[in-house]
Amino acid sequence: EFEVYSKMVLLGSRKKDVRILLIGERGVGKTSLIFSLVGEEFLEEVPARAEEITIPADVTPERVPTNIVDYSAIEQSHEELCEELEHANVVCIVYAVDNADTFQKVTSKWLPLVRNVLGENHNTPIVLVGNKVDLVDDIIMDDVFPIMNQFKEIETCVECSAKTLKNISEMFYYAQKAVLHPTAPLYHPDEKELTRKCKDSLIRIFKICDADNDGIINDSELNTFQKRCFNAPLQPQALDDVKSVISRHISDGVLNNGLTLKGFMYLHLLFIQRARHETTWTVLRKFGYDDHLNLSKEYLFPSLRVPAGCTSELSHLGISFLIRLFEKYDRDGDGALSPSELQDLFSTCPSMPWGYDVYNSVVTNDKGWITLQGYLGQWVITTLLDVYRALEYLAYLGYVINDNESQLSAITVTREKTLDLQKRQTSRNVFRCNVIGPRDAGKTTFCQGLLSRNLEVVQAIPHENLPRYTINNVTVYGQEKYLLLQEIDVDDAQDALFPAETHCDVVCLVYDVSNPNSFEYIARLHLKYFAERKIPCLIIGNKADMSEATQTYALQPRVFCTKYKLPPPQMYSGTGVIKKDIYIKLATMAAYPRFQAAWMLFYRNRHLKQLGVLTRDKNVWIKTGLSLAAITILSIIVAKMVRKASL
Repeated sequence: EFEVYSKMVLLGSRKKDVRILLIGERGVGKTSLIFSLVGEEFLEEVPARAEEITIPADVTPERVPTNIVDYSAIEQSHEELCEELEHANVVCIVYAVDNADTFQKVTSKWLPLVRNVLGENHNTPIVLVGNKVDLVDDIIMDDVFPIMNQFKEIETCVECSAKTLKNISEMFYYAQKAVLHPTAPLYHPDEKELTRKCKDSLIRIFKICDADNDGIINDSELNTFQKRCFNAPLQPQALDDVKSVISRHISDGVLNNGLTLKGFMYLHLLFIQRARHETTWTVLRKFGYDDHLNLSKEYLFPSLRVPAGCTSELSHLGISFLIRLFEKYDRDGDGALSPSELQDLFSTCPSMPWGYDVYNSVVTNDKGWITLQGYLGQWVITTLLDVYRALEYLAYLGYVINDNESQLSAITVTREKTLDLQKRQTSRNVFRCNVIGPRDAGKTTFCQGLLSRNLEVVQAIPHENLPRYTINNVTVYGQEKYLLLQEIDVDDAQDALFPAETHCDVVCLVYDVSNPNSFEYIARLHLKYFAERKIPCLIIGNKADMSEATQTYALQPRVFCTKYKLPPPQMYSGTGVIKKDIYIKLATMAAYPRFQAAWMLFYRNRHLKQLGVLTRDKNVWIKTGLSLAAITILSIIVAKMVRKASL
């Protein structure tokens, strides 16, 4: 019954060449073993050394091409032997079971030689091969076990006969297996325990497969796991057999008819102890692990190119996966992740990717916990600014489903921005807005306003927890978009901006209306960096709740905007209830970068965003209906104008 599960292994799941080197004393039968394997018959006369033999993948049990290399002290020098050892994937040390001296040389000569050439802590597996079992009546393995315990690099021991062909194919199979499915990274034979890295890897896999996060892998989850790893489901009887085996050995391995973490770990311990560790390796490799139980670079960082002028965003598949993940770890179903729930969500990752400033970068609930909206917003930031980090953590979290799918399906690369400018619209869903201005102009308060936080809330945030970026979704003509704000300080009116600080989808230049010297900073920056650029620009007069001072700059803000064909300055106050109109305007300008008619239509119909004030009107339903009709007509007008503009 135990075999049912392990037989589902797909041999050859890890394709690679295997190079087997045979070494040992003269006359132990190294060359005869090779000829017996290839010719399936014993030759009385063989040369001193067999030529290197390549066995095609389709005739080997593990479906990998295999090179078998013979060593002869007569024909080869010590230097040549050392070179062969360095190139070998596995070394078979052959001795004759009827010759005690050849067995003694295994520990006194050959194993020390291999360590001397490859290093004390080398990773090349060793297979001990006792040949000529046809010449003895009794085979005693008691002398072999102490050697295996002393030399951890010994993978297994096989006793065979080149003359009778006994265990010849098995010997080379175990040599292949030692390379493709090594025991050492998985198991401590002296302690009869899984290694720490193996345990950690299996814990991650268990958590990923536990789709409902109840600490148990039920039949449905186990079948999904089985199909993912072995491309075939387990029959109901086989499922029962697996659970029955575990229940007989440990008391808490099965709970509520499902596998606990302890049961899942014990199952793999049984595989390894019963020489079925290829099953565990198949599972590990399906979840991205390499031969050293590290997640491979190919798994974490699939090749992705984001051309200049393009950006990276989450695809529909990526968003759907992240929503499922959020719901899985939102144990109390309150629509937010508590600190412990967030820690649990990222428990399959080597570290928490978000710092404490994340709570001030995205939307949170009244307890300060990240909501689904804020959680997706933070993933949007990561995908836009560091797509390879997004790919890495999607892999840690278990996004990869099968060999034909990688994290790349979670990412969308947008078209080049010059095409957006030609079309006067964009298909992008995420827009970067650089918020630039002098210190004390209120940029932080403005950025936090995107999250509906006013000045009183902002003043309570410790300075070290203030974020570089703030993100939230806004609605632009009926479509949900993300607006990402980055605060950039200017210490002096003559200060230079770094090139990265001028690259964005829309610029927000902020000045303090109560400070007569504040506007000069942003006026000079606009003339120097943005006047000749095609980036939309909006000037914000902050602290509008204070008395407005006459600016010392040659042109007053409104006159400046008129002269340089900018939208009129927008007044903003961080006190009281934060209005969202100004953020929608920024997103609209970014979405229609060279189509100012869309901006103007928005400004003229700004009253449509204030439907909430009509709720006390006795004709509220009539007014609301007329307003919604106006919005629909407005959207149609914009769409028609865009189409005409792009012709």
